[in-house]
Amino acid sequence: MNVRIEPSWNAALTAEFDAPYFTELSAFVKDAYLKKTVYPHPKEIFSAFKATPFDKVRVVILGQDPYHGPGQAHGLCFSVKHGVRTPPSLQNMYKELVTDIGGTIPDHGNLQHWAEQGVFLLNATLSVEAHNAGSHQKKGWEAFTDAAIRALAEEKTGLVFLLWGSYAQKKGAFIDTSKHLVLKAPHPSPLSAYRGFFGSKHFSKTNTYLLANGSAPIEWFPKP
Repeated sequence: MNVRIEPSWNAALTAEFDAPYFTELSAFVKDAYLKKTVYPHPKEIFSAFKATPFDKVRVVILGQDPYHGPGQAHGLCFSVKHGVRTPPSLQNMYKELVTDIGGTIPDHGNLQHWAEQGVFLLNATLSVEAHNAGSHQKKGWEAFTDAAIRALAEEKTGLVFLLWGSYAQKKGAFIDTSKHLVLKAPHPSPLSAYRGFFGSKHFSKTNTYLLANGSAPIEWFPKP
């Protein structure tokens, strides 16, 4: 695996690249891409890190696996490229966004504009075999993404962590809530969104906190 990661993230995660588990993970990922169809494209594995440098992160949203359908995953959790149908969980995120702060549901599912404003869109696992959800779990990615979250939580203050679903909440359980705002809700998937994701108002709560801490609010809707 050819790791090309943004410089400020590289500095924060240097120890991980030198760890034995990362050597094993790299070998596994290289082999998987050679033998099977794997998403996202190899050049997009670290897209979240490129789009949102360590020193620019203001909000963290945690996903689990990349999308495993053709053309969907591009390295940002919950996001798909322009021209790809908006997935159900993201549709529900948009519904809650409109209910929370008004506006019109975007006509695409590309969240690059969030990432460029400091919303770190991190999946726990950064690669997946086509049509095989969870296929690259427990291979080392979780240790790497745990390290990324820990670096943010320990080295920065005043971040907002959006933990949707039990998986994300367990992964972020160590975050110091005296230093950061941690917002929890059920996952926005159609199976659980009605259990409390809808009505959680996490988008407006995020901006209220950012403003109170001297940071600009996130422009959740893409510009026309």
